[in-house]
Amino acid sequence: MRRPAAAAADIRLLVLDVDGVLTDGRLYFGARGEALKVFHVRDGHGIVQILRAGLAVAVISGRRSPMVRARCRELGIRHLHQGVADKLLPFTRLCTRLALAPSQCACIGDDLADVQLMRRVGLAFAVADAHAGARAAAHAVTRLPGGAGAVREVCDLLLAARGARAGGRR
Repeated sequence: MRRPAAAAADIRLLVLDVDGVLTDGRLYFGARGEALKVFHVRDGHGIVQILRAGLAVAVISGRRSPMVRARCRELGIRHLHQGVADKLLPFTRLCTRLALAPSQCACIGDDLADVQLMRRVGLAFAVADAHAGARAAAHAVTRLPGGAGAVREVCDLLLAARGARAGGRR
């Protein structure tokens, strides 16, 4: 395996988990069920930047949440798969639809449910506070934990590999 920075130049799709990656992994429940998810604005800005740079972004999550659907819509993420037990199935279909090889894809995971997908993509990241099994399956581990800028770290790496500016205004 090439170093993550070198492999990042070939990436055309970034696949994200939600709980523990786009959020800090905590679930907030009220009397009527899940009541709240908290997303970091810097992660969102990174996602917008890589979309503008021509990369595709997908969210594949084991849970269903209207808050995730709303956040994806706000960011311009067109590929959303929720309530998925086997993340490889929608990933494989998405690769076919986008005419991508798995080696052209990266993902960010945090727990054992992500490991199969992490082993399948060309470049796998685990967030800093990921389960040991996810960290072991990753090519690289972010400096920041899930929900606190880890996604932005990966987006900045992908942008740098493409020669694009990681900063900018939204």
